[in-house]
Amino acid sequence: MMNNLRRILKAGFINFRRNGLISWASVLVVTITLSVITSIILLQTILNFSLNQIKKKVDVTIYFTVDASEVKIMSLKESIQKLPEVAEVDYTSADEALAFFRERHSNDYPTIQALDEIKENPLGGYLNIRAKEISQYESIANFLKSDNALVLGSSSIIDKVNYNQNKLVIDRLNSIIAGAQKLGFLITLFLIIISVIITLNTIRLAIFISKEEIGVMRLVGASKMRVRGPFIVEGAIYGTIASIITVVLFWPITAWLGRNMTNFLGINMYDYYFSNFFQIFIIIFLSGVLLGTISSFLAIRRYLNK
Repeated sequence: MMNNLRRILKAGFINFRRNGLISWASVLVVTITLSVITSIILLQTILNFSLNQIKKKVDVTIYFTVDASEVKIMSLKESIQKLPEVAEVDYTSADEALAFFRERHSNDYPTIQALDEIKENPLGGYLNIRAKEISQYESIANFLKSDNALVLGSSSIIDKVNYNQNKLVIDRLNSIIAGAQKLGFLITLFLIIISVIITLNTIRLAIFISKEEIGVMRLVGASKMRVRGPFIVEGAIYGTIASIITVVLFWPITAWLGRNMTNFLGINMYDYYFSNFFQIFIIIFLSGVLLGTISSFLAIRRYLNK
């Protein structure tokens, strides 16, 4: 068995070397396929980062009355934090709210003058609530409307909740995120199918050159595994070389993106590529080897079934 395995491996390397230009053409096609897969990984990263940044800007705010007790506010905050849908709750006191208001309107002299004339803080504190998922804001709003004892006990200090004002934006954003994820999946699937078809046909060309050799091997009684093995090894070689070329090729590409496109993309692609290099290499390597071996397996099958 070990002797047969060695012969198959040796024959696979011989086939690769003997086919010359056809072998490197197959490597080029697999490299293009793996480049498409790598590009999809990076594009998905950019999309997910952008969506997460948008998600962070969406929240529900509970505004409290001016005379609201901080003890009651903290009690409500703790009850909200216990909800499984909630990712974060930030409290801004009345004094902090006034300071932020003054800072935002520092160039609006009439507004600042009016505040100074009032002499009392007209603003109450508020809670900013961020959900783990966009779709979970509605359940948080329903909790605030429920008959929960903690909520009912806090109703007297709540001035308003801005969920209804933000509901349209939240619903639209939720639809955009869901649509973007579905579209990304469909585009990825389509590109991978097209790439597999191209790779399969290119490897078929390489195997076509050896069809007479395959016929002779079948005439002398070689097993299907003995005939198929060298071509599967050859396909694995295509995938291995192509995966190495791909990860090396994307090193300068991501470096350029990191230097010139970080502000536009919102994420440094070189830092992401470098920090996740091992995971990306494993994905590309396994994809390349599987693509090469499966394409070779399917391509050789037509000659074995004659």
